[in-house]
Amino acid sequence: MNKDSKIFIAGHRGMVGSAIHRKLLSEGFTNIMVRTSSELDLRVQEPVNEFFETEQIDYVFLAAAKVGGIMANNTYRADFLYENLMIQSNVIHSAYATGVKKLMFLGSSCIYPKLAPQPMKEEYLLTGLLESTNEPYAIAKIAGIKMCDAYRAQYGCNFISVMPTNLYGPNDNYDLQNAHVLPTLIRKFHEAKQNGDPAVTIWGTGTPKREFLHADDLASACFFLMENYNEEGLVNIGTGEDVTITELAMLIKEVVGYEGSLVYDHTKPDGTPRKLMDVSKLTQLGWKYSIELKDGLKRVYGDYKNSHP
Repeated sequence: MNKDSKIFIAGHRGMVGSAIHRKLLSEGFTNIMVRTSSELDLRVQEPVNEFFETEQIDYVFLAAAKVGGIMANNTYRADFLYENLMIQSNVIHSAYATGVKKLMFLGSSCIYPKLAPQPMKEEYLLTGLLESTNEPYAIAKIAGIKMCDAYRAQYGCNFISVMPTNLYGPNDNYDLQNAHVLPTLIRKFHEAKQNGDPAVTIWGTGTPKREFLHADDLASACFFLMENYNEEGLVNIGTGEDVTITELAMLIKEVVGYEGSLVYDHTKPDGTPRKLMDVSKLTQLGWKYSIELKDGLKRVYGDYKNSHP
C-alpha cells in the first residue's frame, strides 16, 4: 500500500475498524474512506455496488459485522446469519467487480469446531461440529473465508482472511445484554464497586479458557499482513496464551479495585470449553503481540471510567 492509496475500512466505528483506522493514520496514510451504516448500508447490494464503482478503491479492510456475546448470538440467530452473509457478500463481490487490489476479511475464532484440538491450527477449519450458541455467526464467517478463496481461485483476486481471537479495547460494547465476557466483567465489577455490592456474579462455572488480544495489537497484525501476506486460506491472530474466566475475573477485580467476592451462576452456559489460537503461522511470518493482558485491562478500564464516571 502507498501512503496515498485509497483504502476503505468497512466498519470503522467498531472496535476492530476503529483500531485499524488509528493504525493507518499513525502510519501516515492519507486517503482513507469510511462510511457510517446510515450513509452506506452494507447489507443492501445496489448502494454498495454504486459506492465501489464511484470511489474506485484500492484496498479494503472488511471489519464490518453484526457481533455480540453468547446471549445475542443465541437469541438473534437469523439476524446474525443473514446480516453477516449480506455484508460480506456485497463487499467482496463489489471489490472483485471494481478491481480492488487487495481485500482483508476479518473472521472470528468461533469458526473452529467446538471440540477442536488445542491450540487451534488453521487447518482445523470444518473438521467438526460448531458451538451451537454461535453457529449462525460462525457459518457466516466460514462462508466469508471460502468466498475469498473462491474469488482468488476463479478470478485471481488477492483476497485474504484473518481470524482474530477474543478482542478487547477502545469502542468495545459494554451492554450487558449482548456484550462479550471481558467488557461485561469490567462493567459488572465497576458497578459493584460503585454500589458497594458484596459479590459479582460470573456466568457458568468460570472454568472455560479464553485468549484475549488488545484491538491495537490486532490492528498492528492486520497492517502487517496486508503488507506481507498474499496467500489463500486464513491466518490466526492472537497471543497464543489463555486464561480461565475465573482468572480473567480476578485480574479485572484487581484492576478495578473491587474487594467483594465472586459467585457463579451455573444456570448460564459456559460456551466452548477452550478457544486458544495456534499463532505459529503468524509468528513465523514475523509478527508477535506486544500488549500484555493486565496492561491492556488497565488501559481499557481507564477509558471506561472516563466515559462511565
